[in-house]
Amino acid sequence: MTDQPYSLTIKELVRHLSTHVNLGLTDREAQKRLAIYKANIIPEKGVKNKWQIFLSQFVDPIIYILLGATILAMAYRDWAEATAIVVVILITVSIGFVMEQQALRSLDSLRKISQTQVLLIRSGTRVKIKATMVVPGDILLLYPGDLIVADARLIEQDSLLVKESSLTGESISLEKHTKVLPNKLPITEQHNMVFKGTMVSGGTGKAVVTATGIKTQLGKIQNLGLQAKQEQTPLEKKLNQLSKRLIALTFILTILIILTGYIKGQDLFLMLQTGIALAVATIPEGLPIVATIALARGMVRLSKKQVIIKNLEAVEALGATNIICTDKTGTLTEDRLQVHSIQWNKEKVLEVVHKNEVEFYGLSQEMAFNEIMVCSILCNDAPLQDTNGPADTVDVALLSMTRNCGYEPMAIRKGFVEVDQIPFSTERKMMATLNKGSHKYVTHAKGAFETIIDRCTTELKGTQKIVLEDRDIWVKLVDQMASKGLRTLAFAYSEWSTRPNAAQMLEQLTFLGIVGFIDPARADVKETIAIYKRAGIRVVMITGDHLETAKKIAGDIGILDKSDTMNGAMSASDLGDLMNIDSKKASQILHTNVFARVVPEQKLNLVKFFQKHGNIVGMIGDGINDVPALRKAEIGIAMGLRGTEAAREAADMILKNDKFTAIETAIHQGRVIYRNIRQFVVYLLSSNFAEVLSIGLAALWLLPSPLLPLQILFLNLITDIFPALALGLGKGDKGIMSLLPRKSFEPLMTPNHWYATLLYGLAISTGVLGITAYGYFILEVTPQTTNNMAFYTLILAQLLNIFNIPKAGESFLRNEVTKNYWVWLALVICLFLAYAAIAYKPVANALSIVPLSWLQYKIIIVFAFSTLVLAQLFKRALFVIKKVDL
Repeated sequence: MTDQPYSLTIKELVRHLSTHVNLGLTDREAQKRLAIYKANIIPEKGVKNKWQIFLSQFVDPIIYILLGATILAMAYRDWAEATAIVVVILITVSIGFVMEQQALRSLDSLRKISQTQVLLIRSGTRVKIKATMVVPGDILLLYPGDLIVADARLIEQDSLLVKESSLTGESISLEKHTKVLPNKLPITEQHNMVFKGTMVSGGTGKAVVTATGIKTQLGKIQNLGLQAKQEQTPLEKKLNQLSKRLIALTFILTILIILTGYIKGQDLFLMLQTGIALAVATIPEGLPIVATIALARGMVRLSKKQVIIKNLEAVEALGATNIICTDKTGTLTEDRLQVHSIQWNKEKVLEVVHKNEVEFYGLSQEMAFNEIMVCSILCNDAPLQDTNGPADTVDVALLSMTRNCGYEPMAIRKGFVEVDQIPFSTERKMMATLNKGSHKYVTHAKGAFETIIDRCTTELKGTQKIVLEDRDIWVKLVDQMASKGLRTLAFAYSEWSTRPNAAQMLEQLTFLGIVGFIDPARADVKETIAIYKRAGIRVVMITGDHLETAKKIAGDIGILDKSDTMNGAMSASDLGDLMNIDSKKASQILHTNVFARVVPEQKLNLVKFFQKHGNIVGMIGDGINDVPALRKAEIGIAMGLRGTEAAREAADMILKNDKFTAIETAIHQGRVIYRNIRQFVVYLLSSNFAEVLSIGLAALWLLPSPLLPLQILFLNLITDIFPALALGLGKGDKGIMSLLPRKSFEPLMTPNHWYATLLYGLAISTGVLGITAYGYFILEVTPQTTNNMAFYTLILAQLLNIFNIPKAGESFLRNEVTKNYWVWLALVICLFLAYAAIAYKPVANALSIVPLSWLQYKIIIVFAFSTLVLAQLFKRALFVIKKVDL
C-alpha cells in the first residue's frame, strides 16, 4: 500500500504496486498479498453474544447491593429472604436481556445476507470474486451501480461519476479523472481516486487498488469511531448517582443503628438483624425492575412505530436531548436531484418546485421554454421506463420536470430519432445529441454554463434569434442560482436542413437558458423541526455539502430563520481547533445551526464540543462519515433502509422506515418515561424511607419492631412494585413536548423531589409508629400482634401514597394518577396479594402473621388513611404559603 497515490503518475504507481494495468495480478501473487494484507474487511466493534448481554445486565449498583444483601441473608441462614432477593435480581436481568435480544434480532434483519461480488482483472482475464478477497494491486473494473469495495486510483475513465455522500456528505455525484494531483489533499478533492463504500452512478472506469480493509479511508473513519468513547445515557448516569447515594445512606444508617443499639445495651445479634432489615428497607428492590419494565414498554411502543432501540436506556436518552445534530443528504432531504428553477430569455424565471401541470399551461408557447423541455428529453440518457436504474440523477430529474410540465417524453423521442451523440465527459463538461425530425436535424446540448455559452453565438428573444452580446447578464443569473445553493445546467440548440458531421454539431449554437437543481427537503421535516423548536430542542445541520446548498435547505425547513441566514451558518474551514478556542469563538459556534463542508473528524469534534458545554447530544446519520459522531453522541440515530451497515452498527437507535418524523415520537416517549421514572422513584423512596424511619425509631424507643426483614421484602416486591410499575406505564401529560429539555446537570431527584420524598415518608412513618405505640401501650397486645398491625398499616399507607404523587397544583380527584387505569389495577392486585398472604398459611407463617380482630383492622384503616390526609395537608400548605409545588 502507498500514501498519497493520487499524487503519483499511473506508471509510478503501477511500478510501486508491482502490477500491470491490462493483466492485473496473478492468482498466486494475489494469494500471497492476501496473506500479508489480510481479508478486505473492516473490524466492527465487537457484537456481544448472548452470555455477554445477559452478564451486562448485572452491571448496576443496585444489583450489587441486592447481591450483598443476599450474601448477608445467607450468612444468617435466612434462606427465604435470600431466595426472595435472588428472584428480584433474576426478574430484573431477564427483562433487560430479552429486550436487548429483541433489538439485536431486529438489527440483524436489516443486514444484507449476500456478500458483495466485484469484477476485476486477474492474469489478463475478467473474473468476479468476493470483495473480501481483493488486494492492493488488483485492477478493478467499474460500471454504473457498482459498489466500490476498496480505495483505488483511476487509470482509465469514461465520464465516470461517483456518489460519495456516504463518505463525504456531498449530495451530488462527483466527476472523476485520471490526472496527477498535488500532495496533501483532503479526500473531497482527490478526484482521481475512488473510495471503499461509495457507488458508481454513471460512466465506466478502470482503477488499481491502493488500499484495502482497515487501511482504506472508510477503515480509518471506522477506527476513529471505535476510538470514540461511548457516552453513558443521562438516565444511566443519574440512576448510578442515585444508587451511590443510596449505598452511602444504607451504610451510614445501618452502622448508626447497630452502634446506638449496642451502646444502649441491646443484644448485638438483634441489632445486627435490625441493621440487615434497615439495609434491605433502604434499597428499593423494585427500582431496577420497574425502570427496566418502563423502558422495555417504551421500547415495544417505539418498535410499533418502526423504531429499533438497541439498548433500554436509549429510550429515555432522547427525552433529555437538547441538541440534535443531523446530516443533510438523505436525512433532511430526499437524496435525489429535483429541478428547482428554470431561467430563459434573461428576464423570465420560474420556480417549478411543488407546482402541478395546470400551472405550466401556456408556457409551451414560449419558444425558449419549449426548447429547454425538448432538449431535456432528447439530450438525455435516462430510460423512460426504469427510473430506478443506474441512470444519472440529473437526467432523471429532467425527465420528471418535463412530465410535470405536461410534456410526453415518449412521443417527443419518437418524433425526433437520435442519429448521433457526443457523450458527456469530464473534459468536455457537456453532452450533445443530433436528432432527426420530419423536415430537419436538430442539435441539443446541455452542460456546464461556461462550456455551453462559449459555443453559442445567438440567443432567443420571443421567437427570434438575436446576437448573444451581453453574456455578463447570464453570468450574474447563474451566480444568483448558485448563491441559493442550486446546481446549474445550461441548454442550447441549433437546427440544420442537412445532417451535420460531428465537428459541426457544436457550432453556431443558440443559447436557451439555465436550469437549477436541488436535493429537495423532505416534505414532513419542516413541521417536525417546528415541534422541536417548541420543545426547546435545537436542530443543527452538519454536512459535507456546500455552504450555500446547506443554507438553502436549512432555510426551507426552518433550521435557519430569515433573520439568521447570514450568522447562523458556518463553513468547516472557519471552525479551527474546537478544543482550544476563545470564549467569543465558542459562543459563535454554540449559536450556529448549520456547518458545511465538514469532514468526519470535525463531526466528531463538534459533538464533543457541544457535550463539553453542557449539552446532551443526539446525532442522526446514515453514512460512513457519520460513524465516529454516532458513537460519541449520548444517542446515535441511524437510518435503517438507506443507512450504511457501519452507521447502523454504531447507532443506539435505528429508524427502520427512514422517517425523520419518527424521532419526534421517540423524544415524546423518552420525556414521558423520564417523568414516570421520577414519579415512581419518589414513590419508592418515600415508602422505603418510611420503613427505615419506622424500624430505626422503634428500635431506639424500645418499641416492638414494626417490620421484620422478610416483611420488608414482601412490601418492596409486592406493594411497592405494582403501584410503581403503574406509574411507569402512565401516558404522561399531553403538553410534555411544549416543555423545555431538562438541564444536563439536573439530577434525577431535584431538591423538590427530595422534599416530597421526606414529607411522604414522614407522614407514613408517623402513622406506622403511631399504631405501634397505640397497640403496644394502649391496647397492650403482644409484640407480634403490634408488629402485624404496623405491617398492615404500612401496606395500606404505601398503597395510598400513590395518590400523593400528583403536584399540589393539580386536582386531587382528577389528575394523571387517578386517570391511569394501571394504578387502579395495581391497587386491586396488591390488596388481593396482601389478603392471599394472610390466608395462605405457609406464607403467613413465613411473614410471622397472626389473626387480628375486626376492631384492630378498623384501627389499621384509620391510621393508614391518616397518613394520606397528613401528607396532603402539609403538601398543600407548602403550595399556598411557600409556592412550592411538590
